[in-house]
Amino acid sequence: MTVEINSLTRLYAVFGDPVAHSLSPAMHNRAFTHIGENAAYMAFRVKDVQGAVRAIRAFDMGGASVTIPHKISVMEHLDEVDETARAMGAVNTIVNDQGRLIGKNSDCLGAVKAIQEKTPVKGKDVVVIGAGGAARAVIYGLKQEGARVTIVNRTMEKGAQLAEELGVDFQPMEDLGKLDCRIAVNATSVGMVPNVQDSPAPASLFNKEMLAMDIVYRPLLTRFLSDARDAGCTIVDGIAMFVYQGASQFEWWTGKEAPVAQMRETVETILGQR
Repeated sequence: MTVEINSLTRLYAVFGDPVAHSLSPAMHNRAFTHIGENAAYMAFRVKDVQGAVRAIRAFDMGGASVTIPHKISVMEHLDEVDETARAMGAVNTIVNDQGRLIGKNSDCLGAVKAIQEKTPVKGKDVVVIGAGGAARAVIYGLKQEGARVTIVNRTMEKGAQLAEELGVDFQPMEDLGKLDCRIAVNATSVGMVPNVQDSPAPASLFNKEMLAMDIVYRPLLTRFLSDARDAGCTIVDGIAMFVYQGASQFEWWTGKEAPVAQMRETVETILGQR
């Protein structure tokens, strides 16, 4: 199915700097085409985030994704920021609701859906490695679903501060291999290309009763996931969280069910070509 771009086409975009590497345009345009939605999604390198938000209003765009470095600064230019995005201190999605621009955050939903596709999280002990924006999203989402979360981070001060803010436990990195958990999440960039032999966790962390998820998707099978797989763990690659957060955005914008399988296929194809 193809969608003709015409005067009725609704425009969406991703705002970031840099943004040329983004997989979102290909993923969302495939989704729009698959369901026959008259919409188009573009990538804009944005330095003036206030001006970009004004453009949404001026062109009556359907909404936008927001990525680094604008996830925090964009909040002051919106009409409303929902409870989840405010609690996370960052917006990655703007929804134009009849001229009212609402800030949301789909990262936590993406993380939880990626894990729940494989196993329930309620009541389970989860270790999240990292204390940056991605870790905050993962932890917030898991805690909302009733998981017991422990943060592990190289910088103790940063990890302990995030743990206090989100009301979860903190343990120093040197204790990671001793922790007993059922789900382990790498929410850092450790193991990303070109440092593919690196892992934030010792292989001793893993056992066959566990699930391991990595937010890194270049490569798809990181050292973290490879060690987990070798130990018999169920593994969740970085594409899953990316696709599910995009699916949430798509559904907020269109009010229609996202074609998740086609979105994932698009991302996998692109990554296979790079």
